[in-house]
Amino acid sequence: MRKIGRYFGYILAGLAGLAVVIVLVVAAGSAIILETSVPDYSGEDRIPQLGGSVTVIRDGNAIPHIFADTALDAYRALGYLHAQDRFFQMEMARRIGTGQLSELIGGAGLRTDRFMRTLGIGRLADAAVANMAPATRAATEAYTEGVNAWIESPNTGRPPELILLGEQPRPWRLADSAMWGRLMALLLSGNWTDELLRAQLAVRLDSQQVDDLWPGEPGDTPTTLAGLIDPSDLAAIDKAIPEFLFQASASNQWVVNGDRSATGKPLLANDPHLGFMAPGMWYLARIVTPEFTGAGATLPGQPFFAVGHNSHLAWGFTTTHADTQDLFIERLNPDDSEQYLVPGGTLPFETRREEIAVRLRSEPEIVNVRTTRHGPVISDISPSAATVAPAGHVLALAFPALRPDDRTADALYGINRAKTRGELMTALAQFHSPMQNMVFAFTNGDIGFVAPARVPLRKNGDGRTPVAGWTGDHDWQGFIPFTALPQRHNPSNGQIANANNRVVDGDYPHLITPDWPEGYRAARISTLLEGKAQHDSDSFTALQNDIVSPAAQALLPLLLKHLGPADGPNSQTAIDLLRGWDGAMDRARPQPLIFTAWLQNLGDQLYGDELGPHAPRYGGIRPRVLQRMLNDRRQWCDDIDTPQTEDCGATVTTAFAIAMEDMSERLGDDPTAWLWGDLHVARFEHPVLRRIPILGDLFAVAVATSGGDFTINRGTPRSRDKSPFTHVHGAGLRTVFDLSDLDKSRLMIATGQSGHVRSPFFADTTVEWRDGRYLVLNGDPAAVRARTTGELTLIP
Repeated sequence: MRKIGRYFGYILAGLAGLAVVIVLVVAAGSAIILETSVPDYSGEDRIPQLGGSVTVIRDGNAIPHIFADTALDAYRALGYLHAQDRFFQMEMARRIGTGQLSELIGGAGLRTDRFMRTLGIGRLADAAVANMAPATRAATEAYTEGVNAWIESPNTGRPPELILLGEQPRPWRLADSAMWGRLMALLLSGNWTDELLRAQLAVRLDSQQVDDLWPGEPGDTPTTLAGLIDPSDLAAIDKAIPEFLFQASASNQWVVNGDRSATGKPLLANDPHLGFMAPGMWYLARIVTPEFTGAGATLPGQPFFAVGHNSHLAWGFTTTHADTQDLFIERLNPDDSEQYLVPGGTLPFETRREEIAVRLRSEPEIVNVRTTRHGPVISDISPSAATVAPAGHVLALAFPALRPDDRTADALYGINRAKTRGELMTALAQFHSPMQNMVFAFTNGDIGFVAPARVPLRKNGDGRTPVAGWTGDHDWQGFIPFTALPQRHNPSNGQIANANNRVVDGDYPHLITPDWPEGYRAARISTLLEGKAQHDSDSFTALQNDIVSPAAQALLPLLLKHLGPADGPNSQTAIDLLRGWDGAMDRARPQPLIFTAWLQNLGDQLYGDELGPHAPRYGGIRPRVLQRMLNDRRQWCDDIDTPQTEDCGATVTTAFAIAMEDMSERLGDDPTAWLWGDLHVARFEHPVLRRIPILGDLFAVAVATSGGDFTINRGTPRSRDKSPFTHVHGAGLRTVFDLSDLDKSRLMIATGQSGHVRSPFFADTTVEWRDGRYLVLNGDPAAVRARTTGELTLIP
């Protein structure tokens, strides 16, 4: 037996060695492919449809400055450049949107594909193209021609990811660009998942407890403009929804008029917050033509600036977090399951059959899609999801972004080209989804705020929970008229700020949402804006990089009041550190780490027992909720899983002790050495290479950062994970626009321009981004050449 054991041991050792060799060979081959795929930014190439030659000069960070005779030629060049730097990112986005991801990556993509096919995102993109205004379509066609010119160029090498996956680039279509708007609408409009969560929690909690978890904002929060289903089965829907739709979204923006600016002209700042990845979502560019000049942040796959300026206007966006999604429970016709009940009768489902090709499978995955008058049946996403609704019922999603007549692409084109406030308002009237808060400033001195979108007018209800679809009692009665949407122009105090906080007060006649995000960042922004009579670009960039947490300042005294005696010298040292802390989430200090670890564990102690398996979905740190539980709803302090009754002092003390033990295991016994930056590390991972041994870590971009979930310089940590302090969400883009001289505007993105991991411009801006530095996009061709990293001439 010993010989047999040794024999198998030799086999296992040999197999392990072979596995290592295979991994090393794959890694080495991948490295060679990656190394040889970096594009050359100099030379000459052709775009057949060009009306004249276009000069593209890359500055010191490889940001393209496009000099063209016409705007259409500039859009053609931008399409070429997006493809040159980010084609695989564009390919992933269109496959996600069209529900064709499984064809590329296999069964791992089916969760996303089934969902997207059910919503019909690809079909809606086709409809968007058909509905485009002529000017929007012409710009999108020009952009598409540029992408395809890069694909077809003899100078083009396949992106390394497609080589590794054995795929050839497919031609780019207008619908592939139009799809971006629907994807962003899904990413930035997630309240229907909260509807599902509330329904799940209704099984475990009473109505007062559910309200405790979504308490609403107190009256002093900054205001920018002053049982029908079985919830126990809802987890099946959660498992069928793509994971990226559960990501948080946030942003900051503010604007001051000329009286509040040292230049005498407005200043505008915007920093959108999204999940981190490498390459990042944003791509900086500058366009100079006789008819149109602009600069800012684009989204690869889209021809227009999402955040930026033209010669007259600068603009930015934050997410409103509006409730524009409702779940309707539809009742089937008991005599005909192909019909569902409506007020006064029945209607047939609209149906279609979707076939999803899956890599390494001979047979496609079949999805039979049904749609009701309210929207697609999402309980059809997967067989397990069908159990969500009771027998004889299905669950449908209503969402304005799923309407074929969405004109948001026209709005983006119009924003880019607007010269006056009237032209801007005309464009924004077509901004249908997702609901966003826009601040703007014109060189003539006008400033303003508008929150455009199709926001439903409900017959009854507040959209918080799934409702009956067959009665008509909760049907939408149209949308809030554009002129009645929240907006303000040239306020008397000379400033407007929003950080996803409440937009309207209780006197506003329509429902935007019953659940506004917490207003800590907005309060800090308002305080700092009001604390200075006049601002300049330096004060705006300093404000964007502010790391003081108003939430920590509000919560810490309450926690210390409830905390019991210190359990040993290390605990006392940590308490002493916290008592002298100003709330700055500085990566070089220990207090942010101690405080965050304490809060994460306090959430577990307060509501982890009541929420049970749903606690991870509720997730994150919610200061208003914690304050309510410790001050007014102290029954949450009791652990329902123990026979005794715990008070809040015991709960707070237990959470602190667990945090201390965890930190000691991670970083040693000296709290003064527990630095926030040791664990609060922004990590940007490549969506494919992160799955390959060795290469995943080799090409991940990581940097220690300051900030926290409630600082202006947002540093949202991951929660409930082996790495619970990793910085996963924040300002991947920062912009400050100076309307006295737009060429002096400042911008920064988180990683770099290139999507090629071996490019020197894949991660070259990461440290500058972390340290609060900025770039400028200006200069005539000669000035840009002085700092160039390459010059490309595109010819017909």
